[in-house]
Amino acid sequence: MNNYQELKKAIAQGWNTWNTRSVLSHVLLPEGFAINLGLKEYKDGHYLKEALIGRFGEQDEQIHPGDHAYDGSYTSLQLKWKGIEVQVQSATIDQEIVLLITPLKNQVKPATLVIESGMLWNRQGILAHEQDYITAKLLNRTIHVYTTGAPVFDAEIAAQGPYLSVKMDEQIGISTGKRRKLDEIKQVIEVQKQAHAENKEKYTALGEAYHAMQSCMAWDTIYEPQKDRVITPVSRLWNVNSGGYALFCWDTYFAAYMASTDNKALAYSNAIEITKEKTEEGFVPNCAWGNGFSSRDRSQPPVGSFVVRELYRKYRDVWLIEELFDDLYKWNTWFLENRAFPDGTMAWGSHPYEPQVGNYWETTGVNDTYGAALESGLDNSPMYDDIPFGTDKHVLKLADVGLVGLYILDCEALADIAVVLDKKREATELKTRGEKSKQALTSLWDEKTGIFLNKRTDTDEFSYRLSPTNFYALYSDRTTNEQADRMLKEHFYNPEEFWGDWIMPSIARNDPAYKDQDYWRGRIWAPMNFLVYIGFRKHNLSKAQHDLADKSKELILKEWVEHGHVHENYNGDTGEGCDVTSSDKFYHWGGLLAFIALIEAGYVEGPEKPL
Repeated sequence: MNNYQELKKAIAQGWNTWNTRSVLSHVLLPEGFAINLGLKEYKDGHYLKEALIGRFGEQDEQIHPGDHAYDGSYTSLQLKWKGIEVQVQSATIDQEIVLLITPLKNQVKPATLVIESGMLWNRQGILAHEQDYITAKLLNRTIHVYTTGAPVFDAEIAAQGPYLSVKMDEQIGISTGKRRKLDEIKQVIEVQKQAHAENKEKYTALGEAYHAMQSCMAWDTIYEPQKDRVITPVSRLWNVNSGGYALFCWDTYFAAYMASTDNKALAYSNAIEITKEKTEEGFVPNCAWGNGFSSRDRSQPPVGSFVVRELYRKYRDVWLIEELFDDLYKWNTWFLENRAFPDGTMAWGSHPYEPQVGNYWETTGVNDTYGAALESGLDNSPMYDDIPFGTDKHVLKLADVGLVGLYILDCEALADIAVVLDKKREATELKTRGEKSKQALTSLWDEKTGIFLNKRTDTDEFSYRLSPTNFYALYSDRTTNEQADRMLKEHFYNPEEFWGDWIMPSIARNDPAYKDQDYWRGRIWAPMNFLVYIGFRKHNLSKAQHDLADKSKELILKEWVEHGHVHENYNGDTGEGCDVTSSDKFYHWGGLLAFIALIEAGYVEGPEKPL
């Protein structure tokens, strides 16, 4: 644990957009001193104090996020609000920060830029407005905040700490440490902008795809003060609606994997923190929120061991797998004991428990079909329409190809880790569990259809509703080349099912629910593409790998280039994300679409090789 404490201390340092409540808040850690930017407009007299990416309301601010270095050394965004348009850039230099605010469009009376100081999370400091600058006396240093802007007196600004207010009719510079002229601030900005651009250029033709993934990850990364940690929740909108943070299980493991491309500390932090959210029963919950809610009735797809193995593969830190092995092993055991049938097939479930905080989700869906669908991660998937729920075993009466495949992957990855740690007994047990799951999976092959199918456990009948999860059978080495070939020819490349301009839809195109294009009912989801891609690699299906990687890259670039968005999900027909309000505009796992392409191009080592 000492290794992780040192990592936590090292990563929570310096100026960055640590404050989840506003992307216009630049905070210095560990001190907790914040420079919070706001806009006062005069047409309606409103004050924009907190700005977030992805709001849908017509009167809400619209953020076009741009560059964001992980370490906060350079950031850039454009904001539109009530007829005002402005670019905000930041850069760091010698433990200080500069900001450049460039008005692009204004109202009749130019808006006022408010530079408000604050001490966050009850950190100690004394703040004062002194003539034309702000002084922050912190525990170990004193910071002065200066601006190049012309002062505006407006006593009606709803600021709650010492602030500077300046007329926003020309470029405005802000600097700490010493008073800098506008040209000097621009020079610092340009130097850090170019340094960040060089990082993107390492990925050559995939530079823009990498940029989309990395920028979304960086903007979504926050400091979470309750548990003193740096994490990457799915989006800031989720955070502010969930009491400060919203960690989801497989989402956060995927964030760790994506961060491992070039940010070891952030990758480790995400993998460790989501694992440590484990419940009293030993499973990693579907979600854990800042308001105290945790889904104690259900877990989510078990991808943790796979991701942790890949982090070890790249960085070879034994302490990481030592830190997490016991928790991952308990989670694997929990799935076996609570979600497996005697024949080795498995089903998603949800079991009753006593509410802890009175949250809506502590009773809604608990111990029924909807709760089990939530555990699958595919909340409203048509696969689970009308599937009966067994309240005795607390699982769906449906042997699920996707879960069995994922459990095989989990057992394999965790067994690899056990071998490295010389845990012979656990390694043997995990291999045995995996073999039983592989054998069980063979019973779900349907020769007539040419694909592995979910099967009702009450009627022993196949379910013919097809999803990308049916391809997770490729995680098993007992899936034959002939079976894999049929799955590709008859289903993946079938334009009536999964092939098309934009792929892969979350339910087959010829399914009656596909036309809904509502969440998991027909829309395209990056984690599905990613998990199918991993299965293709395990079977060396090179053409399908390349095609899926190429189409995934094109999908993420469409909305990124047009709007600066990395969506939670995309329309199966048009590739759009903004066509519905149920697709978060800046949800980090959308970056998996780029990550697939980075693996395919060799920028990230593939997971199919032995450790």
